[in-house]
Amino acid sequence: MPEGAQAPDPSEAAREALAAERAETLARIAALTREFGGIVEATADANTDDEHDPEGATIAFERAQVAALLDQATTRLDELDRALTRMEGGTYGRCEVCGEPIPAERLEVRPSARTCVRCADGRARG
Repeated sequence: MPEGAQAPDPSEAAREALAAERAETLARIAALTREFGGIVEATADANTDDEHDPEGATIAFERAQVAALLDQATTRLDELDRALTRMEGGTYGRCEVCGEPIPAERLEVRPSARTCVRCADGRARG
């Protein structure tokens, strides 16, 4: 680091990472919403019987797949918003289970992390 230069503020870097991921997630939600709408619109006038029409099963699968991806993206957006709220409240970067700081490396990989690795491992097993 050049002399006199300040180290970047880790909370500002985290805020930028969260904001960038939030923008990407919003774009993903918009694209999936358009795709889902297109599937529904394309089948609105068709007289497809999902159960008996070979094409119907494919359309139903495609619709379910896009709906699941949309649900995942919406859940991700909620996680990001909660992380931003924790940041504003001063609790960002602290494990919600044990209260210890979440390592910076974990927050770099998963900026919306709510728990430290030890507590996350314990919940996964429990």
